[in-house]
Amino acid sequence: MTSTEMPPDRTQELQDPHILTVEEIAAQLQGAPWTRYAAIGDSIVEGTREPVEGYADLSWADRVAAALRQINPQLEYHNFGVRDLPAAKIRATQLDPALDFKPDIAIVVAGGNDLLGKHFDTAAVETEQARMVSALRSRGCTVVTMGLFDNTWTPYVADKYKAVMKQRLQQFSDLTQAVTHRMGGLHVDLPSHPAGKEPIFATDGLHLNVRGHAVVATEVIRTLGKHLAAKKA
Repeated sequence: MTSTEMPPDRTQELQDPHILTVEEIAAQLQGAPWTRYAAIGDSIVEGTREPVEGYADLSWADRVAAALRQINPQLEYHNFGVRDLPAAKIRATQLDPALDFKPDIAIVVAGGNDLLGKHFDTAAVETEQARMVSALRSRGCTVVTMGLFDNTWTPYVADKYKAVMKQRLQQFSDLTQAVTHRMGGLHVDLPSHPAGKEPIFATDGLHLNVRGHAVVATEVIRTLGKHLAAKKA
């Protein structure tokens, strides 16, 4: 399993205004009850990324695990993510093993590969997401989902694909947010984040670099922090 320990070379990361410090993470997650964390999805979850000098080479999912371990050092973490899988395959191959793991917190990202196809079946993706989120929620699990950054402004996406990609990314984020709220989960609104217009993308045009992963981890932690604060209020 990938190490979730922070390496020493984090010069730029420690100065990045979009990324929480260790102290800020602890404040956000104070009183966090979670002890079993599962991550479900495709390459976004598996952790595909490019290195950036001065940033820890960790995926966002591993960073979230490290953050949760600041509060509960005995946290059990399993990343089920496998690249290139559509939503239906993620549900078919990862949901049952994840349920068997008995998580009390899970992050689900599914449908990114579906929107890259010749046709984007939004209803099918919504159905698969709903099946996963509802199954986890029925076990009392806190479930987190997220939208996707819009990469169509970058030079990595060919001009002929920009319009349709932008539309599909918005559709994906909208349907994911709707499913999550309907099922009582927590949704991370990445499309509105200002870092989406900054150098956070890998040169493959699809994934994030490690700075992007750090930003995603911060936003997941902020979302969990707001959830914890609301429960205390």
